[in-house]
Amino acid sequence: MAKIAFILLTHKDPEGVIAQAKRLTATGDFVSIHFDARAKAADYAKIRAELGANPSVSFARRRLKCGWGEWSLVGATLEALRAAEKAFPRATHFYMLSGDCMPIKTAEYAHAFLDAKDVDYIESFDFFSSDWIKTGMKEERLTYRHWFNERNHKWWFYTSLEWQQKLGLSRAIPAELQMMIGSQWWCLRRRTVESVFDFIDLRADVMRFFRSTWIPDETFFQTIVRHLVPDGEISTRTLTFLLFSDYGMPVTFYNDQYDLLLAQDYLFARKISPDAQSLKARLAALWAATGARFPISNEGRSLFHFLTGRGRVGRRFAPRFWETESSLGRERELMLVVCKKWHVAKRLVERMRQVAGVPAVEYLFHEAACPLPDLGGIQTSVEKRNRHRRALMRMLYDYHATNRLVICLDPAAIELMRDFTSDRAQVRLLEIECDFTDDYLLGHARRVGLAGERTPQEVADRLLPTIRYDLKFESDRIKDAHFAALYRMRESADIAENARALAGFLAVPDMEAHEIAATEHLFVD
Repeated sequence: MAKIAFILLTHKDPEGVIAQAKRLTATGDFVSIHFDARAKAADYAKIRAELGANPSVSFARRRLKCGWGEWSLVGATLEALRAAEKAFPRATHFYMLSGDCMPIKTAEYAHAFLDAKDVDYIESFDFFSSDWIKTGMKEERLTYRHWFNERNHKWWFYTSLEWQQKLGLSRAIPAELQMMIGSQWWCLRRRTVESVFDFIDLRADVMRFFRSTWIPDETFFQTIVRHLVPDGEISTRTLTFLLFSDYGMPVTFYNDQYDLLLAQDYLFARKISPDAQSLKARLAALWAATGARFPISNEGRSLFHFLTGRGRVGRRFAPRFWETESSLGRERELMLVVCKKWHVAKRLVERMRQVAGVPAVEYLFHEAACPLPDLGGIQTSVEKRNRHRRALMRMLYDYHATNRLVICLDPAAIELMRDFTSDRAQVRLLEIECDFTDDYLLGHARRVGLAGERTPQEVADRLLPTIRYDLKFESDRIKDAHFAALYRMRESADIAENARALAGFLAVPDMEAHEIAATEHLFVD
């Protein structure tokens, strides 16, 4: 019967690592752990203390500091894999896992599944002819050397690439290798792992090549396994169920997706939300169960693409952003307050809440500290809010139980304005034109990093006209966009004029609009 050595790459949550290792070894399998060297020493010590005496657990001889896209991820895998191959001679298969993975079948089912076919399970597609890479670099990953991490040292990464291109320093791929690509989440037979180690011990040139490729965890094992193993002994798939959004981000699974996950033709799933405690508990208990039957419908991937493309029909598995319709809704009103002086807009929308009773959210697409309710994680960063803006707005409407909502935007966010005004909802804009003193402009320059406290006065004097023109340009773009429902308040206008704009914008009686327009100290800096 199959015996699995799980290769566990992780960098956090020591309690979760301990629980996962105990769970997987309790059914007769093995675990080999690489815990990122960047993680806290105390966390690793806790793992060693809890698992060090377990004969079914091994640890990588060396711990590496891992970075996304770097060789270090492959190096860490090899360290854990060597430890497992040496420590567990009874292991028949070696299965890659992360700390975010959970079983979606029983151990009994997994062993029978692996016994049924004598193959390696690894995605392995032709690097150049497949469409596995959707965006970004392709050939450049291989034909140039990459010594810097693109995420941590972006300037060095692209400058190094640019100079190699200018100087014609491209390199050849090892001639006898057909470059392949695929997911890093594989399951390999023991003889395949032994063959891989024999190959890399002999081929220092191949190792040198891969050490300076970009994102080698998607090409290293995929290429070498294909080079060593006959096609008939490779199943070009992963046994771990994972999905990616259109933005290249892994889809996370939540408590009410248990049935969905079990119906997929996979053994494990990634990523399980750290907050999905109920789901984790149910899946943990599942692994040790016996006699379970799993009707496989395998609709998860197609369901996801259907939901992201057309909205949602049928059973609801979780109220996540990717299950919502793209429109805010025809019946809803969205009112955009556009103002460069954020404190002015905030005073105004606070008065709108008090007088008109309309829910309002301030600069949620610009200000990280904007107070927002817990919306399942989509609200946690400005980047996420912008990426999933319409889903976020729908959640806010639902949270406030309203069809009318006011939000604040910076005038620079013209694309957000265009996006929202193209929606089927009723969208109106209120631009607040403020007067800008030189002192305000200089403060603005400091806030956005154009100037510092020690910037010489003569430099500031040259800078201020440019900043003033930039603010005017933002306002001109709003005018030139010809938005259908654009209203305008002006600092220089009287209360009656501004009240008329507010009445149209908020669709409220003149008396309420006048009360809001008369807000005390509205334009005071």
